[in-house]
Amino acid sequence: MNPTTPLPPLREVIARHGLSAAKSLGQNFLFDSQLLARIAAIPGDLTDQEVLEIGPGPGGLTRALLMAGGRVTAIERDRRCIPALAELAEAFPGRLKVIEGDALRISAPELFEGQPHIVSNLPYNVGTPLLVGWLSGAWPPWWRSCTLMFQKEVAERIVAAPDQSSYGRLAVLTQWRSETRIAMPVHRSAFTPPPKVMSAVVHIVPKPAPEEVSFRTLERLTAAAFGQRRKMLRQSLKPVVGAVEAMESIGLDPARRAETLSVAEFVALARALG
Repeated sequence: MNPTTPLPPLREVIARHGLSAAKSLGQNFLFDSQLLARIAAIPGDLTDQEVLEIGPGPGGLTRALLMAGGRVTAIERDRRCIPALAELAEAFPGRLKVIEGDALRISAPELFEGQPHIVSNLPYNVGTPLLVGWLSGAWPPWWRSCTLMFQKEVAERIVAAPDQSSYGRLAVLTQWRSETRIAMPVHRSAFTPPPKVMSAVVHIVPKPAPEEVSFRTLERLTAAAFGQRRKMLRQSLKPVVGAVEAMESIGLDPARRAETLSVAEFVALARALG
C-alpha cells in the first residue's frame, strides 16, 4: 500500500529529528528497505491484517509493514521517536496507531479487535521477557503469529533441539505449543550502530496445546531442571515437590540430565505433576 505522500529516506528523518540509537533501550536501527520488506513478508500476506510492533524506533520496519498493507499498532517507549512516527501515521491515514509506553506494562491484547501478527525488531533487553509473556497466556493465544528479531544466540535457544548446547528452558516453553523456525539471519552490519553480535529473525506459529498441562508447572520444571543442567534430574528437580516421583511414574529415568529430555517428555512430566 502506497503512502499518501512520498516518504523521505529514513536517514533523513533520523537526522531531522536528531535521533540516535539509545544503548540503554537496546536500540539498533535498520535502514535497508529491501531487508525490512523481507522481514515484513515472513508472516504472509498482511493486507488489512492487524499487526503489533514493539519498539519501532524511527519507523523503518513500520514503513515496511504499512507498505505490505498491515494496520499497525506500535508501542514505543522512547518519546524522542514519537514525532517521526506521527509523520508516518499522517502518510498512512488510519493505518498506524502509536502508543507511547513500556510494552512490558501495556496489556497488548486489549488493543486489538482480532488476532494480530506480532512483527518486531525487539529491543534486546526486553525481547525474552516479552516472548515468555506472549507464550504464557490462554491458548489459542491472542496473537496469530510472531516474527521477531533476536540476537542470534537467543534465536538459536528458541529453536534448539535436545542434546544441542542451545537447548534449554526457552526452547521447551516455546516449542511445547508452537512451531518455531529461524526465518532469516541478519548480519550485524545491517544495523546502525552495528551491535557486537549477529541477529536472526524467528517465526513462531501457535499449534494446539497439549491437554491437561499447565504453563506454570512447565515453567517451574524447566527452571529447576535447566538451572542446574549438569546435575541429574533426581538432584535438580528436588525443589519441585513430587517431580522425581512423577518421572518414575511415567518411566523417565531420574538419572538423565535436562538437555536429554525432549519437549514431549517435559510436557508428559508436567502433566503427571498436575
